[in-house]
Amino acid sequence: MEDARDLAERTARSERKRRDSFGMFDGYDSCSEESTSSSSSEDSEDDVVTSIPASLPIIKNNGQVYTYPDGKAGMATCEMCGMIGVRDAFYSKTKRFCSVSCSRSYSSNSKKASILARLQGKPPTKKAKVLQKQPLMAKLAAYAQYQASQQNQAKSKSVVPAESFDWGRYICSSNTVGAPVSCFKHAPMGTCWGDIEEGVRIELPNSDTNLSTKVYWIAEIIKLAGFKALLRYEGFDNDTSKDFWCNLCIPEVHPVGWCASSNKPLVPPKSIQHKYSNWKVFLVKRLTGVKTLPTDFNAKVRENMQFPFKKLMRVEVVDKNYLCRTRVALVEQVIGGRLRLVYEDDGLDDFWCHMYSPLIHNIGWSRSIGHRFKRSDVTKKAEGQVDAPAQLFQKVKDVEQSEEWFKEGMKLEAIDPLNLSAICVATVKKVLADGYLMIGIDGSEAVDGSDWFCYHGISPSIFPVGFCEINNIELTPPKGYMKLPFKWFDYLREMGSVAAPVKLFNKEVPNHGFRIGMKLEAVDLMEPRLVCVATVTRIVHRLLRIHFDGWEDEYDQWVDCESPDLYPVGWCQLTGYQLQPPASQSKNLMKVVPPSSSLFRPGVNIPLS
Repeated sequence: MEDARDLAERTARSERKRRDSFGMFDGYDSCSEESTSSSSSEDSEDDVVTSIPASLPIIKNNGQVYTYPDGKAGMATCEMCGMIGVRDAFYSKTKRFCSVSCSRSYSSNSKKASILARLQGKPPTKKAKVLQKQPLMAKLAAYAQYQASQQNQAKSKSVVPAESFDWGRYICSSNTVGAPVSCFKHAPMGTCWGDIEEGVRIELPNSDTNLSTKVYWIAEIIKLAGFKALLRYEGFDNDTSKDFWCNLCIPEVHPVGWCASSNKPLVPPKSIQHKYSNWKVFLVKRLTGVKTLPTDFNAKVRENMQFPFKKLMRVEVVDKNYLCRTRVALVEQVIGGRLRLVYEDDGLDDFWCHMYSPLIHNIGWSRSIGHRFKRSDVTKKAEGQVDAPAQLFQKVKDVEQSEEWFKEGMKLEAIDPLNLSAICVATVKKVLADGYLMIGIDGSEAVDGSDWFCYHGISPSIFPVGFCEINNIELTPPKGYMKLPFKWFDYLREMGSVAAPVKLFNKEVPNHGFRIGMKLEAVDLMEPRLVCVATVTRIVHRLLRIHFDGWEDEYDQWVDCESPDLYPVGWCQLTGYQLQPPASQSKNLMKVVPPSSSLFRPGVNIPLS
């Protein structure tokens, strides 16, 4: 016992000295790649505590340890799932919920229950049952344990059918615009959308007819919103009564001239059939000199809907419960370039991301750069499993890690991966190979470094000191830091640290084409299986502030303009992915549309359980 006490005291003195030098406790060195292969909630509390300086007050929660400068933090109970945890690690100012997911689920189900109760003439209830999965990145290891215990129950629940969302009616009612397809280079047709604009003519089925056979007519694009277009049949002139919205990438849309070459009948709508006696002369006059779709438009759409990732391919992906490491996962499903990944050593635990996401890598990536990696207990590949080829993954720019490169202890500003609405004071915790860095959010990271996050040195999600102040963005100071308003100069002096040189950061701003107020479909990165109706509310250089329609501003996300988690209006309809409508969507903007071959791809709806 005496030797153990002496060892603990020496460890504490050593760590206090390091903390005086860097202003931050670095617990990363105590977790090597070998040890982290089995590190999880299975670690004993004693094992965790031995790596903590004795001078820091601690709170232990199911194996996860948090430290607080004042030692006064208490406990709290989540009003959604009932999980008990450290109060200061709970979400939002009220500390009522353990995570963004629980807060959002509580709000969403309360609203739905209130609406349903009003329709049924009943008083609203306080809380509805949860069919949501747990969040992308749980702050507490205890929450990961709770998630695992609930998965079997959630899987067994019946799937709740989602209502289809009428984008056209929504855009018209709010007089807004959709972001152009050309803004989304990673999306189908994003690089070959061409000159599709208002005034372009197309041929498509004529729905205004009494004929039993399928006939076609020509329509003009009146307004564009992503993949969707407001169309008006030729001959209606300024009459808007028959205008309709259509996804231009469905198989039934063709360039002008397709009917003639395919021997398909062109028949004018019955509503205006009486207007002209010679429709051929009318069309020749109207169509002379106008634009239409490229002749290979449909072929390009089909080509762009082919994705290289296949089921059972193996990849390395971030461990959503321990952000500091990766795990092996298998591709279970591919929809529109989005991958549903199932962790290899836990077939019930899944994770959604785009194939170009910076969160996934080829097998062997972690070892090559020195990133922490959880080894799988699976020793032999099952039949059909194959490592995804390295060339399928998004390449990052090569950087030269010279003497002027990032160094451990340097300060910067970074988007908090656990709260994407916040840009926070952060620290370079470890420098990896190939330009990668481990970043920790000051004042809130776990002592063992389990929530450090891997950003590349040119990532658009990290910024030099002073970025928020210059661009009038609220900077989130370290938790517990009492000298407010926060001043970088004072903080660096107190911490004995330096700011990362401005020249190291990515300053390239592409001509992305986004404008404030544009509508789009965006992934809720705190619940990444969900794609939601969203709006661009702010643009700072290449950084976009994404607001989820119908939700409070606290759920907003800062996202890069080239993020693969942003999609054009109509992307969900095109790919068959389920779109989440605005939480406060009024009844008159919603309608249930049964799947049909012309609008939807049946059988690929995303389950809500």
